[in-house]
This record gives sequence, C-alpha cells and structure tokens, in this order.
Amino acid sequence: MRSALVTLSLIALCFTEADTARAQTSANAARSVVVRVRLDNEAITPVVAHFIERALREAEEANAQCLVIELDTPGGLLDSTQRIVKDIVGSPVPVVVYVSPSTARAASAGVFITLASHVAAMAPGTRIGAAHPVEMGGLPITPPNPMPQPSEKEDEGASKTVPAASPMEEKIVNDTKAWARGLAKLRNRNAEWAERAVEKSESIIASEAAEQQVVDLIAADLASLLKQIDGREITLRAGTAHEHTVQLRTTDAEIVTVEQWWGEKLLGVISNPNVALLLMMFGVYGILHELFSPGWGVSGTLGVISLVLAFFGLSVLPINYAGLALIVVALALFAAEPFFASHGILAVGGIVCLILGGTMLVDSPTGFMRVSLSVLIPIAVATALVVGFLVSRIIQAQRSRVQTGSESMQGLAAEASDKFQAEGDHFRGRVGVRGEWWNARSAFPVAAGETVRIDECQGLTLLVSANGSPPATSNITPEESPST
Repeated sequence: MRSALVTLSLIALCFTEADTARAQTSANAARSVVVRVRLDNEAITPVVAHFIERALREAEEANAQCLVIELDTPGGLLDSTQRIVKDIVGSPVPVVVYVSPSTARAASAGVFITLASHVAAMAPGTRIGAAHPVEMGGLPITPPNPMPQPSEKEDEGASKTVPAASPMEEKIVNDTKAWARGLAKLRNRNAEWAERAVEKSESIIASEAAEQQVVDLIAADLASLLKQIDGREITLRAGTAHEHTVQLRTTDAEIVTVEQWWGEKLLGVISNPNVALLLMMFGVYGILHELFSPGWGVSGTLGVISLVLAFFGLSVLPINYAGLALIVVALALFAAEPFFASHGILAVGGIVCLILGGTMLVDSPTGFMRVSLSVLIPIAVATALVVGFLVSRIIQAQRSRVQTGSESMQGLAAEASDKFQAEGDHFRGRVGVRGEWWNARSAFPVAAGETVRIDECQGLTLLVSANGSPPATSNITPEESPST
C-alpha cells in the first residue's frame, strides 16, 4: 500500500514538472522578440545603410529571434548596397527581408539585399528585379549581350545590329553578375535568375519569384510571415569559423519597431537632390550678401551652414560633375552680370546653365533621385530676378548725383555772406553751402545775400556764377560757421 502511494506521488511529480517545463517554455516563447524596420519607398543611401547597421546592433543587444526588413525601394547606390549586404551576411542575428506591402518593389539594389537575406519573402502583388548596374557620373550602361527575340513575322535569318559594350562596361556588368550569382548560391536560391536580373534587367512578380526559388515564401502580412518561418533553422555566418545554426521561434513574438531618429531623418532629407540644390543656392546667396555688407552677420553664418549641409547631401548622391560644373558656371555668370554691360546676356546664359546643370546634376536609372523641374525652374527665375534687381540698383546709382567729394558740390546753390571784392579780372568773397562757409571766386560782382550757383571746386575755392536757385537752407551766419 505504501509503495503504491510512493509510485503515485512520483507520477504526479513527473506530470507537475512536465507542466512546469511546458509553462516555462511557453513563457520563454512569449518573451521572444522580433526587431522590425521599415524602408518605405526609400533609396539605398549611406543614411539607410547606417540605419540598417544600427538596427542590427539593437537586434543583437535585444537577443532578438530575427531582424525583419520590410523593403520597398527603387534602388540606390552601389557602395551603400555593398555595405548593407556585408552587414547581413556577417550578422549574428538572422535577417528576414520582406518585400511589402502589396505593390512594393525590390528593384536594383533591393535585389542584392533580398538575395543576401537569410529568409526572403514577398507580399502578393510585389515585384523584384531590374538589377542592371548604372555607371556613376554618366549614362546607364548598355547590357553587353542583349538578346532581342525576333517576332514570327521577321525573317529568322535576318541579322540584327547589336550595340557593342565598352570593355569597362563589360567589366562592371560581369562583376555585378558574379556578385548576384554568389549571393544566390550562398542562400541556395536561383542563381540563373539572379544573373539574368543583372544582365537583362529581368523583373518578376511575387508568385513567379516563389516558383523559381528566387524567394523562400509569400506572406500576406507580417503576422503570417512570422508563423511561416517559426521553427525554421537558419545558418549564420556561413563559410566562416563562427558558422552555427539557430532555430527561429517567432510565433507570438513581441515585435519591436526601430525608427530612424531625428538626426538620421535630417540627413535623409538633405540627401534629397532637390533639398541639396536649394541648400547650395541659399548658401551662395547668404555668403554673397555677407560679402557686400560690412562685418559678419546672420546671412554669412547661415550661408556657410547651408553650404556644408548641401555638400553632405551631394556627397552621398551619384553626382554628374558636368552638371555640377554648369551650376558653378551659372553662378559665375550671375555674379559677373552687375559688373559688365552685357544688357542681360550673362543673366540669360546663367539661367540656361543653371537649368541644364540641375537637370544633369544627379544620375539615376529610374529618376528616383533627380532634381525636379518644379524646383529647378523657380530657383533659376528667382536668381535671375535677384540679379536683375542688383543690376537696376547699380544703374540707378550710376545715374544719380555724386554724393561725396568735390564733384558733389557742382550745381548746388550757395548764398554770398558779403559783397565780393574785385581782384584783377575777377571777384572774391565767401558763400555758405551745406552749413559751411567757403571761399568763392566769380567773374562778375556778387552782392551780399545773393544766391549763386557752384560751377566747380578748385581746392578750397569755389567757382560760382549767377542765376543760381535758392539754397535748401540759407540761415547761415558768419559767426556760426567754421573758417575754411
């Protein structure tokens, strides 16, 4: 009887320990964390690369199950893409790239980021592809071996003229193809399609990508994605001494969203080509205003800050230096207009150079990082108006009466303080003008209090003549005046 009770007690204890273990496992599962970042129609720039790097660090510190990158990008810069891919491949935390929401795209740089991920997923209605490289500072590279398909109505034996690619273009394309193929093989994905995406700019939709093993799965939303990848084994740092395998526990995981802080958002804003161009123009205006003003004030300080921010924005963009040179020429023409009698020709040339330079300033295969004409044309018009205003003020100043020096005395009315005395063939006396008493000489007699006109100033003596108009103020007395 006693042995039976002991046996029942042991069985009950085993069940209790099993329940406790299951409860602890459930609690641990409930404490699972998934870090999430969102790239909503963002170009891949150094700012985005730094953001992804920070998100990976936070995911590692939080001991997260994985980092989910919800991706929607038109492409971006090669250096930034390589930096992100290197971080993903060497990440100690599994990285899941999820092309979402519906109608999103993983174009150009997005293809390499998706291929590098440990788990690649797409939402229905999304697309991926068009990863052909674009030469920085020039025109898009022509595919080295385009394969046009003849139509049924064409003669199959007809020869076609195919534009030949330069050796440099072939090197760039072949290197990019090898990169895409290597990433696809690393993750056991379709390497042939990855090569076609680079060579022929091929794009496919989500269902085709899943069928051709370009991506691993299709998920309608983030919750569905986390359920599908739960229990999946992921190999981290493959091919290195630190290679190891982890199993994902993502069902009912806590989702922590990492947002860009205000500094990253600011850098992202000023790397916009339109904002960078505006900052550059504001900087030039501020410094020019400061140079034509005494001392150093607010306009010069703001101008320097604007130029520094503009240079940072331009430094992270694929700049066409011919376009930048045209903008510099435009600014030089605007600055030269007030000093040369070109009758507006220099200003017109500056407007043309500014519009052409702004249009050519940023190279982009899809136009997602170009200067907008809606921004460029108002800048050119505003600059032309400023230059026109300055020229009109200069012309007005040239035509106005001289305000300083002896030339400013000519034509003024003066009042004789006393009767002029004869000295040979002329008469001498004193006249009052502008609150001062001057020695004067005249070719005719002048009575005390008579108004005369100043014709010339010779040293400290004024040459005066008759028929002068009354002075503006004539209440000067000899006692109040200084001697000259």
